[in-house]
Amino acid sequence: MSAPARESTREPAVDAGLRPTLPELIALRQAGVQGRQARRGRYAVSGRAASSMRGRGMEYAESREYVAGDDARHIDWKLTARTDATHTKTFQTERERVTLVIADTSAALYFGTRVRFKSVQAARAGAVAAWSAMRDGDRLAALRGARQQPLVPPAGGTRGVLRVLDALVRWYAEPPADDAGLQLALERAARVLHPGARAFVLADPASALAVPAAVWSALSMHVEVQLILLVDRLETDPPHCLLPVATPAGRMRFDLAAEGVRQSWHEALVGPMETLLRQLPGRRVRVTPLASDQASDAWLGASAQGAY
Repeated sequence: MSAPARESTREPAVDAGLRPTLPELIALRQAGVQGRQARRGRYAVSGRAASSMRGRGMEYAESREYVAGDDARHIDWKLTARTDATHTKTFQTERERVTLVIADTSAALYFGTRVRFKSVQAARAGAVAAWSAMRDGDRLAALRGARQQPLVPPAGGTRGVLRVLDALVRWYAEPPADDAGLQLALERAARVLHPGARAFVLADPASALAVPAAVWSALSMHVEVQLILLVDRLETDPPHCLLPVATPAGRMRFDLAAEGVRQSWHEALVGPMETLLRQLPGRRVRVTPLASDQASDAWLGASAQGAY
């Protein structure tokens, strides 16, 4: 793949486009905030939100004695056992929306033929989403599909964005050995997010298609979901030529000038994206493809126009 020019000489030029770096993600701040209006939130930033109240927050506030009508699911069992009086947990009212960046880290993303790897584009698109959410006054969090990987906890302002960017740099440097799949990440997100939150999902089309439709519906029922599909031009528009490919079984050549081979190629690599574009909008999931050689904020325009 061709590598883009680098402004910094701190890292070898050979890594350009192969691994995301924190400086390049920080530099995307302007792309994430330009032309957007902030909503009204805790810090009196004016904007488009109908209400600054988002319901019960994610943060524990205190425990108090239980009174009739309290939600039994919030009983503080440890304090109840210590005091012999039923206590319930209360939570801080959340005035700032939470935006959760969900990262697919499947091996298919660590590949690219133009400008940058799909994994690097995923990190860059996630950075744009994070800066955009900060501009809207949201708190930022992030997670990926790993059983032992903790959630990057919600935090506001630049501090929250930098936490997310740091996680994206680490997750997309190379395929994690403990990746457990996008479905696990989405199921976890559905458990931790409260109504009114947003989820930005960065995924390979094959990973997203492998997730059962019911999982997408469970997440989008009370949460605004934006799915960004990372693709490469070789996948979507292959050349008409003999393409050599290295596989575990040895080198192979695909005759991409043959109609049958091109059809099979299309079904395997473009078909998942077409299926998602056709099916997920009906489940309240906004879907936007993003090629590795596009501007990393190109999906913002499609999102603002309501296009899928």
